[in-house]
Amino acid sequence: MIDIHCHILPGMDDGPKEKQGFLEMANAAVQDGISHVFATPHHRNGIYENVKQQILEGVGKANQLLQQEKIPLILLAGQELKIHRDIFWSIEKEEVLTLDNQGNYLLIELLSGKVPSYTLEIVYEILIKGITPIIVHPERNKMFQEDPSLLYELVKMGALTQITAGSILGRFGKNSKSLSEKLIEHRIAHFIATDAHNISSRGFALTKAYDQITSKFGIATTYYLKENSHFLMMGDSLQIEEPIPIRKRSLGFFHLYL
Repeated sequence: MIDIHCHILPGMDDGPKEKQGFLEMANAAVQDGISHVFATPHHRNGIYENVKQQILEGVGKANQLLQQEKIPLILLAGQELKIHRDIFWSIEKEEVLTLDNQGNYLLIELLSGKVPSYTLEIVYEILIKGITPIIVHPERNKMFQEDPSLLYELVKMGALTQITAGSILGRFGKNSKSLSEKLIEHRIAHFIATDAHNISSRGFALTKAYDQITSKFGIATTYYLKENSHFLMMGDSLQIEEPIPIRKRSLGFFHLYL
C-alpha cells in the first residue's frame, strides 16, 4: 500500500523527534502493509517551516538509514502546506514541494475550524499553474462538516481530497467519521492516508480503514482509492469519478465572499 501523507521524518515537525522514533514508525508502517510513504512535514502552519530543499535532504538521509537497518520501506518527498494568501510567492521562492517533487500534486491544509474566504481563488490559481491541490483531512474541518457542499464546489473545480484513515475508524470523533463516509459515498474522497505522527495516538491504520471501507462500500471502492495512490506515485493519470452533488445548507460560503 501507498501512504501519501505522513509525518515520519525525525526532528522536522510534530512527528518523531529522534532517529529511534523514526525507525519505530517505519517498522509500524511495514507491519501495516505499507511499502511506500510520502514524508510530508508541515510548512507555513504558524509553527513549522520546512522548505523544499530541507525536506529533500531529510528524505535522502532517511532512506539511507532505512537501507542500513534493512527496513523494507521507501520514502518519497512531499510537504503539507497550509493555505495562505502568499502561497504563490512561496512557490516562486522554491519553498513549496509537490509530491515526489514532480510538480503535479500538492497537499494543502486548511485550519480545522474554518475555510478561508480566499480558498476558492487559491485553488483555482494552483490549478492554472498545472498543479492539482489535494485537500488533506477535510472531514476534520468544522465548516466542511457543517456544509460539505463547500468541498463539493472545490472538487468540481478540479481539487482532490485525502481522508484520514483514523477518521474512518472514528478516532477523530463521530462528525469526522460521518463526513468521511458521506464524502466516499458522494465520490468526493480520492485518497486514504494515515497522517501518522507516531506509533501510539497517531499511528498507522491503513489496513483497518480499507477493511472498513470494503465492508461498507464494497471492494470496488477500496480498489479505486488504493489505485489512486498507486497511480499518483507512478506518475500515471488518475481515473477520477464524477462527484455527486451534496445538497447545500446555505447560499454557500464561496458565493458570499467571492
